[in-house]
Amino acid sequence: MANIILPKAWQKIAPVPTDEGIWRDRREVLKKLGLMAAGSLLLPPLLSSCGAEGGERLLAKAQTSQYTGPGPKEFDFPGMLDLYPAVRNERYPLDRPISPEYDATHHNNFYEFINPRGESIYDVYKEVGDWDTRDWSFEASGLLGKPGKYDLADILKKIPLEERSYRFRCVERWSMAVPWTGFPLASLLKLLEPDNKARYVRFVSASNPNQMIGVRKQDWYPWPYFEGLRMEEAMNELSFIATGIYGKPLPRQNGAPMRLVVPWKYGYKNIKAIVRIELTDEQPETFWHKLSPKEYPFESNVHPDVSHPRWSQKTERMIPDGDPRPTLPFNGYGDFVAGMYK
Repeated sequence: MANIILPKAWQKIAPVPTDEGIWRDRREVLKKLGLMAAGSLLLPPLLSSCGAEGGERLLAKAQTSQYTGPGPKEFDFPGMLDLYPAVRNERYPLDRPISPEYDATHHNNFYEFINPRGESIYDVYKEVGDWDTRDWSFEASGLLGKPGKYDLADILKKIPLEERSYRFRCVERWSMAVPWTGFPLASLLKLLEPDNKARYVRFVSASNPNQMIGVRKQDWYPWPYFEGLRMEEAMNELSFIATGIYGKPLPRQNGAPMRLVVPWKYGYKNIKAIVRIELTDEQPETFWHKLSPKEYPFESNVHPDVSHPRWSQKTERMIPDGDPRPTLPFNGYGDFVAGMYK
C-alpha cells in the first residue's frame, strides 16, 4: 500500500472557499499519484462501513483534487422534475456552509456500485448508468393495516415535498452539510397504518447483480443491504425520506429514487434505494452489525463520547476541504432526539 502522509492539525493550511466547479474527477489524481490500489477495498472487507477508504485518506485526496469531469447522471423517474425545487423548511438551520454539490454527488459510499478491483467511492457515479430507477415501487409488510406494493409516484401525490438542510456524519469522521428534498418518514408510515404492536421498522435496499457491479463482485457481503430503526426513531420529526438533493431529483449514486436520512445517526444507517419496508415487534438485524457487531451497533448515534473501537469520534472533518470540527452530541440534533435515549 502506498504511504500517505497526513498533515498534523498545526500544519494544516486554512481552507479557502473554492468554486465547486474545480472539484472534479479525483480518479485522475489517484492515477497520477499511483494510488489507485490504495483503497481499503483491497484489504479485508470489514475495514469500512461508510466509505471505501479511510476518512483521513479521503480528505487528503479531496484537498489535492482540482480536475474537471462529467457531472452526475440524469435522474429519469417520470414526472419527478416538476416537483423540484421544493420549499425549504427553515426549522432545521445549519451551523456550517452547505457542501459543494459536486462533492456530495461524487463522494458516494454506495457499495452496490463499487468495483472491488481498484475503484473507489469516487467512481460510483460512473457505474450507475445501466441501473433503471423508473416506475419505482416498494413493498410494505408486517404489523401494519395496509400492506402491499406502493408506487413512489402515487405516494408523492399524497405527501408534499419539502427541502431540509441537514448535517451528515460518517462513522469514519468525515462530514457534509446537504440540502435534501423529500418528506417525513412519519408521514409515509401513517399512510401504512402501523399496528400498535409495531416497535421497529426494517428497511431493505435494491440488489440487482445484473446492474450493480458491487453486488455481483463483492459476494462476501450479505446482500441486499438492510437497516432498521426503533418505531419512535422512525416517527421522530427529523427522520426523512429523501427523493432529491440540491433542489433536483436524487441522482442514482446518492440512492435514488428514495433513501432514508436520519441526521443524528452515522451515515450507514441512512439506507439507499429502498424497496421494502417492514414493521415488526422484534429488533431487526442490520447489515454492518451482522458483519461486525462490536463496531456497528443497532443504535449508532453520533456522539463524541462514544468511540468507535478503532478510533475516537471526538472530531470530524468537512468534505471537501477537511475543515476540522468538534463532533456534536447526536450530530447537533440533541434537542430533537436526546429524550429517546434516557
